[in-house]
Amino acid sequence: MTRTKNNWRIGLMAGAITTALVTTACAGAGGGGAGGGGDSDEESINVLMVGNPQMVDIQELTADTFTKDTGIKVNYTVLPENQLRDKVTQDVASQAGQYDIASVGAYETALWQKNGWLHEMSSFADADSTYDSADLLAPVADSLKGEDGKLYALPFYGESSFLMYRKDIFEKEGLKMPDKPTWDEVAKLAAEVDGAEPGMKGICLRGLPGWGEMFAPLTTVVNTFGGTWFTQDWQAQVNSPEFTEAVDFYVKLIREHGEEGAASAGFTECLNAMSQSKVAMWYDATSAAGSLENPESSKVVGKVGYAYAPVKETEYSGWLWSWNWVMPKTTKKTDAASKFALWATSKEYEKTVGEKLGWSRVPSGKRASTYELAEYKEASGDFGALTLESIQNTDPTNPGVQPRPTVGVQYVTIPEFQDLGTKVSQSISAALTGSGTVKEALDSGQKEAEEVAKNYQGK
Repeated sequence: MTRTKNNWRIGLMAGAITTALVTTACAGAGGGGAGGGGDSDEESINVLMVGNPQMVDIQELTADTFTKDTGIKVNYTVLPENQLRDKVTQDVASQAGQYDIASVGAYETALWQKNGWLHEMSSFADADSTYDSADLLAPVADSLKGEDGKLYALPFYGESSFLMYRKDIFEKEGLKMPDKPTWDEVAKLAAEVDGAEPGMKGICLRGLPGWGEMFAPLTTVVNTFGGTWFTQDWQAQVNSPEFTEAVDFYVKLIREHGEEGAASAGFTECLNAMSQSKVAMWYDATSAAGSLENPESSKVVGKVGYAYAPVKETEYSGWLWSWNWVMPKTTKKTDAASKFALWATSKEYEKTVGEKLGWSRVPSGKRASTYELAEYKEASGDFGALTLESIQNTDPTNPGVQPRPTVGVQYVTIPEFQDLGTKVSQSISAALTGSGTVKEALDSGQKEAEEVAKNYQGK
């Protein structure tokens, strides 16, 4: 299990990066209202979630399925990823109790269950004869379990990362994408396809600051270049030669062949760039494929090829992530909240998405049975099997070339990483715009990391 420091104050401080947030509450199809808090109706729950495409879909489906069947209205509050992380951490860590259910990652789940902030979810899943917890993919489910072996979150969808590319553009340019490309090969290909169509850039890579934005893909680059945030005995390595080489490579690739406005480009912006035919390649989450193959929002349906996450010194380099539903201990509506979480992560819900919205939009990456469905196999032809293989090939205990002090591929499972990763990413983003250098960013990050490491050295 991950070694963490169970310190409430550190966890709260790490989450309180933004002390005041202006939140936009999106009333879900399942209920009106302005989002969290203040609803005395026992048959309604307040749900805080990240504004990803899969969450847009669940809003659309809630009223005619979950609410119709249960009578439980759902008040959704939806935020961009960085704001969501700040908001949910503040609410859960401070025990404010504004939300009955929230979407969080495996990182938060691992830390918060140790602090006693979350309801365990295994008892609710086991009590539902149709849920089938054994069907959950082991890498995803294991990342959500506590030392007691119980689930403390239920996965909405899981993902690794891979390279998406325009196979029609490659064919036109006489280029071939290897099944398992190296980063050096990707850089060469980005140069070749840059400008292949008017206004088209070679590749999109996240440059938006945030430990879960820029550093999700960038840490996988660091891993495969031989770097790490910390050694097994908690020696900071942020300005090491390997970490520096990886960041230099990433920044140079974006500057030379990356998307316009890269310093403001996160997952959503890169998704838009790829789906609107503005970039020829994109390295990011496997879960993005369903959106690229959605004819309602994408101009590149059927034109995208998929390859393993690029490597350098390791055999694989994809990340492991899941967006999950957690139930804070502060909720007074455990029955209604658990019903929502079970429904939203069930086989039944996946079938509903497939039949009503299209099978490519199923929130996949969490259940083995998904990949046996004939309809999903057909809809996910080029990306489904590769997504499953990428998830199964991740090794959170050993994602690089050296032993690690915690479990995790693209993050370090300690409360301070949320703040540390975000600060370093801000400096790297400045380097992207020419407002600083990579060396300055990593030298500053090294000092920050050394201070963090002191909390763990010798323990």
